[in-house]
Amino acid sequence: MENWDEQTIKAFRKDLLTWYDQEGRAYLPWRVDHNPYRILVSELMLQQTRVDTVITYFNRFMKELPTVQDLAEAPEEKVLKLWEGLGYYSRAKNLHKAAKVVAFDLKGEWPESYDDLLALPGVGPYTAAAIASIAFEQVVPAIDGNFFRVFSRLLKIDDDIAKPKTRKVFYNAVEPIVDPERPGDFNQAIMDLGTSYMKTVDPDTLHSPVRKYNAAYRDGVEDQYPVKTKKKKPVLQRYQALVIYNEKGELLYEQRPKTGLLAGFWTLPLRPIDSIEEIDGEQLSIKPITHVFSHRKWEIWPVAKAVPTELKEGQRFLSVEEQEAIALPKVQHKILDKLKEQL
Repeated sequence: MENWDEQTIKAFRKDLLTWYDQEGRAYLPWRVDHNPYRILVSELMLQQTRVDTVITYFNRFMKELPTVQDLAEAPEEKVLKLWEGLGYYSRAKNLHKAAKVVAFDLKGEWPESYDDLLALPGVGPYTAAAIASIAFEQVVPAIDGNFFRVFSRLLKIDDDIAKPKTRKVFYNAVEPIVDPERPGDFNQAIMDLGTSYMKTVDPDTLHSPVRKYNAAYRDGVEDQYPVKTKKKKPVLQRYQALVIYNEKGELLYEQRPKTGLLAGFWTLPLRPIDSIEEIDGEQLSIKPITHVFSHRKWEIWPVAKAVPTELKEGQRFLSVEEQEAIALPKVQHKILDKLKEQL
């Protein structure tokens, strides 16, 4: 690992922030101010989601729920509807819980320290550091994927970023480098650097504003950083989705359990199968609908079934209007799209 002296650190800060002031992504709507609420919403939305996708969702969310108090008082169904399509809905539920803590338990007073922010529901180390540094000028590195990639190359840090203990290695290495006068801008500059000149694929290090500090590039091994063991393949699970219309043309839905994957959401009744030979009913699709979660891959075959004599607990028929009014997970939209193809 490279160790920079104080002179190098000061020069790096100056070069990085000069570039950021000139070319940073100031157009991003959550950067118009240092409001902790806007930062929290944007950071949770940005997890697992592209920036250009988040911009539309963020602006709509802010229009409907402009303050933490508005979010705290909103029904969960409205929050999930505004989140619909972003996926990973636990983020939305935790955001809602965090807003209630700030608005009700803390009387609208935001915690300002990294440790206190970390205590909010759904706020992990990166999000806590981002809010602490950007909103409250706390000198803490906001370590995310961009951060790992940038500093693993700059300092040639060989530790495996897939291991939780590696975060501490990066934290200790970079905390002295964070600009004490502009910690929020420093962290945002690293984010922008990681999505431009120091991308995962096809980085443009030759034109990077911090090229001269890049030890991995200098030694011709940039493609070897960051060091990361491969993730396990998601576990395959197969389902048949029961497609049941009543005489009114309404479609049968079933609410999922309050815990587990897609907790509390409405989907078509999903019944697990081990193979397509177990499908019971008229198969409506030759190929399965596929949906990948972080650790699971679903294959779903829509199957037409007759109306049952009695509905189970948690089942109800929904009209098209009712389906459009509630938040549906992305996998359910995929099923509906496939059904429309059959019409």
